[in-house]
Amino acid sequence: MYPILETGNLTETTHLFRIGAPDVARKARAGQFVVIRLDERGERIPLTLADWDDKSVTLVVQEVGATTRRLAKLKVGDQIQDLIGPLGNATEIESYGTVICVAGGVGAAPVFPIARSLKAAGNKVITILGARNKSLLFWEDKLKSASDSLIVTTDDGSYGRKALVTEPLKEILGSEKVGLVVAIGPSIMMKFASLATQPFGVKTIVSLNPIMVDGTGMCGCCRVSVGGVTKFSCVDGPDFDGHRVNWDELLSRQRTYLDEEKVSSEKQQHECRVTA
Repeated sequence: MYPILETGNLTETTHLFRIGAPDVARKARAGQFVVIRLDERGERIPLTLADWDDKSVTLVVQEVGATTRRLAKLKVGDQIQDLIGPLGNATEIESYGTVICVAGGVGAAPVFPIARSLKAAGNKVITILGARNKSLLFWEDKLKSASDSLIVTTDDGSYGRKALVTEPLKEILGSEKVGLVVAIGPSIMMKFASLATQPFGVKTIVSLNPIMVDGTGMCGCCRVSVGGVTKFSCVDGPDFDGHRVNWDELLSRQRTYLDEEKVSSEKQQHECRVTA
């Protein structure tokens, strides 16, 4: 069992959990993830590491289904049945020169340790933080501390610059030499960020989040097509070359269980009303 040491609300539907897991924390590196299970009957859900210290890991969770809504209700002192990791390959941290980190929505959480590591390696880090509106933004201060400069955008203009993240991305690419772009967020955002960088020939890394079950490459649920070759996000990724990902296939596969997810969410909401 893994104890919850700290919780926090980052937005109305996005929550922070610091969980005691010293064995995982000691080996954690930027870009890796864990798989958690709330109880013996719970589903397994992958979550990218947002931060860690000697004894704990920090996870940022957005409420999107029955399990994440259950998780959001847990408090300090509660325990999680299983937490395995760190899984996946860490992000390659090298000297690239100027690096642009693009964080869309909840992608701010996994971008933070990557930006921090890239800056520590001597790179100039420019971070673009974007969301649909001001209420969905979080960790602006943490990303600012991990970057040489920070640009904030919102789709509706309620905070920062009114723009999609791809607009300042293209402007920077057109004005200075960039060695690497890291884009993490909703799949559709990562797709268009990759399309935006392709004409400039700048290496673009994305962190994929397909359906995943076991996290060890055995179930095959997280398969993605990269450069025409089948890869497994849990063991070959989660980082991939955004210019080689078959985005249409990925987006289609992410919709596979929408009906089942809807039924599960409705059942969970009904149970909550009955017990209230």
